[in-house]
Amino acid sequence: MPKPLSRRKIWLFRITLLLLPFVLLGVLETGLRLGGYGFDPHFFKRITIGNQPWFVQNDDFSFRFFPRNNARNPGALRMPAVKPPGTIRIFVFGESAAMGDPEPAYGPARYLEIQLREKFPDTKFEVVNTAFTAINSHVILPIARECARHDGDIWIIYMGNNEMVGPFGAATVFGRRAPPLPYVRFVTDVQRLRTGQLFAGLARKLHQHGAEPTSWGGMEMFMQNEIAPDSPLRENVYRNFQINLDDIVRAGLGCGAKVLLNTVAVNLKNCPPFASRHEAGLSPADRAHFDLLFTNGLQAAAQHDFAGAEKSYAQAAQLDAKYAALQYQWGQCLLAQTNLTAARQHLQLACDDDALPFRTDSRLNNLITQEAQKAGRRHLVLFDASAALTAENPDDLCGTETFYEHVHFDFEGSYRLGLAWAQQVAKMLPPGLRQQAGWLSKAECELRLGLSDWNRATIWDLMARRLQMPPFTSQPGDAERVAALDARIRKLRTHMDTNDAAQARKNFQTQLDGQPDDFELRENFALFLQATGDLPGAIAEWRRVHELIPQDYLPYFQLGRFLSGSGDWAEAEADLRTAIQIRPSLTDGWFELGNVLAAQGKYAEALANYAVAREQQPQNAEMILRIGKVHALLNQHAEAARCFREAIQLDPAGWEPHYELGGELDAAGQLDAARDEFAAAVRLNPGYSRAHFNYGVLLAKLGQLPAAQSEFAEALRLEPGYQNARAALAKVQMLLRQQPQN
Repeated sequence: MPKPLSRRKIWLFRITLLLLPFVLLGVLETGLRLGGYGFDPHFFKRITIGNQPWFVQNDDFSFRFFPRNNARNPGALRMPAVKPPGTIRIFVFGESAAMGDPEPAYGPARYLEIQLREKFPDTKFEVVNTAFTAINSHVILPIARECARHDGDIWIIYMGNNEMVGPFGAATVFGRRAPPLPYVRFVTDVQRLRTGQLFAGLARKLHQHGAEPTSWGGMEMFMQNEIAPDSPLRENVYRNFQINLDDIVRAGLGCGAKVLLNTVAVNLKNCPPFASRHEAGLSPADRAHFDLLFTNGLQAAAQHDFAGAEKSYAQAAQLDAKYAALQYQWGQCLLAQTNLTAARQHLQLACDDDALPFRTDSRLNNLITQEAQKAGRRHLVLFDASAALTAENPDDLCGTETFYEHVHFDFEGSYRLGLAWAQQVAKMLPPGLRQQAGWLSKAECELRLGLSDWNRATIWDLMARRLQMPPFTSQPGDAERVAALDARIRKLRTHMDTNDAAQARKNFQTQLDGQPDDFELRENFALFLQATGDLPGAIAEWRRVHELIPQDYLPYFQLGRFLSGSGDWAEAEADLRTAIQIRPSLTDGWFELGNVLAAQGKYAEALANYAVAREQQPQNAEMILRIGKVHALLNQHAEAARCFREAIQLDPAGWEPHYELGGELDAAGQLDAARDEFAAAVRLNPGYSRAHFNYGVLLAKLGQLPAAQSEFAEALRLEPGYQNARAALAKVQMLLRQQPQN
């Protein structure tokens, strides 16, 4: 009979069983790390720049919160690993509005930095902007906890816009919607380990949502994710936000920083709700009655019968007061009658009940205010940014005088918020700092930021294109907003001449003499040089930017683009490969690399890179056009024609796919079809001489000589030195003279 185990051995056995899972986990974790699996979960990474240690952004940080194929990334930043003596370090936390989208170099944090630098000339300020697009409090909390270890003196918190649509929000496209906070904390914290990343990746593959976007597609991605105003998921978001906000504030105060907590301003006046939802219990008869009353109100308002419109809206609200578009139109009607208090109430309700909630609502702002009212928070300052930005407006509302669209500040809004932050920060600084009298004007700030008309026009162009994309196109008045912005761009361009360019260039150089390591200023100087045609100067500036932020993809990408434009294929290829290695989700990088490879005759490699880009953006017509061109060069004409037809379907207004398809059909002997494609190319781009020439060739082949003569003549008018058109025109004229006269 076996001898029974001693008590000591039994306990040893139990302890071994208890520790075994941890030992196996440790072995697996070590193996994954040694094998290079996974990503660094920290927000900052330490590198050496110019023989000095710096902390820079880690592009992989956001993989804990987003699927890799549509992850958002922090903007470029650099911060000395050891804070220099006498430096005031300011951390900014938030989302795209705090980041300064569409161009962080001209965002509120930059105006703040300029104001403080000029106001306190003997003091060194570091403004470290950790905000980036599409994130929310779930993402900001770990950033804040990491910043708590980096000697911040002042924290500025401006967040709330993405609470409903960002990771774990009620209308998110990035996975589970509005789960309990313990679940969020577990799935994000466990991914700090490579083992956790492994299991999270497996879980995502097993439970992948069919509607999950294959790549980042902007706000349009959320169009199918409407959320009812009274959805219980919204309540989950409010609870999670309240706890996250409290933890962020505690992290700041706990590390000895002073915290400037902001309410969030949004466009209430000129931004209609992105989507409206009827109450679930509304009967068909009540729905029909509501629609009739709402339509009557719209018609009355269009005829300036605002009292009648108000009456119809009030009656409609008795049936369905949560319909966001109703509240917005009601607010506009009250605004027209200068009933400002009531107008603001209804416009706020339109924001609160928006079924695509991209804006901070009143509940979130109330939670921010309540956080500042907690006892024992001596170094916490509440700044009502929403009220401050509306105070200067006669109707006590923010609109297009402050924002481009719903939440992103234009130059005026960025200046005003940056100045307001600077005024608040000045009260939080140590006493006795030497300061100048007064604050910089908007024009003075713009000089120091290098905001030339060329940079301004580039940003306005970007915003005009953004406003022509969903969900903005579904908003009433969007076409008028785009037209107004286009008019501003045209007016601006009338003043952009060589004298202004020389003055702007001189200002850039003056500012860079004083701040040679300001990489954002150098980036915008490079963009200015490109816009004014100085390609060598732009390349030189991008190389300097690369020296300052070698960790960032953008200098490599821009250098690759510019070098390819000058025919330096090898160096362009190397830079673009580095750009996509740093940021694999960079669709434009894969696309540009494909172009460079195709230009060198490396067609198979070009198609491989185009394939990656197309997987990320399957509806990109230009990309499919380029793929078709490569197939044509490889004599794969059927595939080329298929690509050109697909590009036409995706972009009916594009002329080039018709032009290329016409050439393929001509080569295949399908003359009637080829003629029709060249006719479409001429119609869509009447200023392209080659399209007229090829159209004329097809007309001549089909015996339509008078029409061919007209096309050759037009090609020659557009391009007087076009010898083929001249020869073809002469030949057709000769043939016409030889025809018998009736």
